[in-house]
Amino acid sequence: MDKCSFCGRTRKETKLLVAGLEGYICDNCIEQANNILLEENGATVKKTFDPVNLLKPHEIKSFLDQYVIGQDMAKKIISVAVYNHYKRLMQKAGSEEDVEIEKSNIILVGETGTGKTLLAKTVARMLHVPFTIVDATVLTEAGYVGEDIESLLTRLLQNADYDVKAAEKGIVFIDEIDKIARKGDNPSITRDVSGEGVQQGLLKLLEGSTVNVPPQGGRKHPEQKMMPVDTKNILFICGGAFEGIDRKIANRLNTQVVGFGASKNREKVDQNNLLQYIAPQDLRAYGLIPEIIGRLPVVAHLDPLDRNALRAILTEPKNALVKQYVKLFGMDDINLTFSNEALDYIVDKAVEFKLGARGLRSICETIMLDAMFEMPSDKQDEFTVSADYAACKMQRINLQILKAS
Repeated sequence: MDKCSFCGRTRKETKLLVAGLEGYICDNCIEQANNILLEENGATVKKTFDPVNLLKPHEIKSFLDQYVIGQDMAKKIISVAVYNHYKRLMQKAGSEEDVEIEKSNIILVGETGTGKTLLAKTVARMLHVPFTIVDATVLTEAGYVGEDIESLLTRLLQNADYDVKAAEKGIVFIDEIDKIARKGDNPSITRDVSGEGVQQGLLKLLEGSTVNVPPQGGRKHPEQKMMPVDTKNILFICGGAFEGIDRKIANRLNTQVVGFGASKNREKVDQNNLLQYIAPQDLRAYGLIPEIIGRLPVVAHLDPLDRNALRAILTEPKNALVKQYVKLFGMDDINLTFSNEALDYIVDKAVEFKLGARGLRSICETIMLDAMFEMPSDKQDEFTVSADYAACKMQRINLQILKAS
């Protein structure tokens, strides 16, 4: 009978048995031998996620300010949530105090291109806990084609180097949470497997329970052993554009249509930024079930980007678009500059297309395409993008296609 020459396990007791010249070695012994080699060479076997120092909310927000323009309220809320999450990790289990700090999951609501995902990615740069960004659009109810809800924690486990204890103290950002909204209020003979069914499956993850997670994904490797993960200490941050929720907010704010105070109340409402008045009942009207709203107690909104914010996004952050193009051309020893008029023209087009910060990238790529194609082969060492040059390049494309993209 084939068995491991080191530990004596048979082929049935192992996942993998590698044959040699005069013996066999199993996957467990291979992993242990690899760990021994890493320890002998002075390398760390596992990633360490214990925070060296506890960043204060002001310090976290200052770090976010370097990469994200505006959105002060959303940055404050995320800074406090991350700070409290660190303190929860520091709380000693079984302490004499009866008070147990509970987590406050967050939901971010904002138009496309306002910086929801950028906030999450920026937070990931400074965290000392496992962090992952997952997409809710691929999820379906268990038993149907698509990703199971438990697969959200698979990537968290991977980022934690399969250290369950570290993963149980991580942070998960669930993007596009609005795409799993309930499709309709009326009951149907067909199940809402990618809407309400996913929300019901998320309840146990958000609340906190022990979930059996497939470490390599459940669909591709059904024979693998499950890893139990306790989600009690995992902080969940959800984000979504919630397209059309402003109409739900407007209907709620204009409920008083008769009386002397009706017109005065409507005058106080900022019609250009209705998201700042968002409330949990608006999320319920949009299609989120009450149980999941109760597990996302902190609701934060992201303001739409005005002209000044878009202008700042082009030049001020550490990874600003203009700085990226300057560095790209600098690698070819080309000194690239943008005139102020050209920057104003790009911002005007972005406001016209209403695509937020992502619109800036589309416009800049269109304007810079010919220059990036031709100039690396030319001997020119300086290039200035003027407003006339930008307008000329923009006229060559079909504006209707860009608006619809």
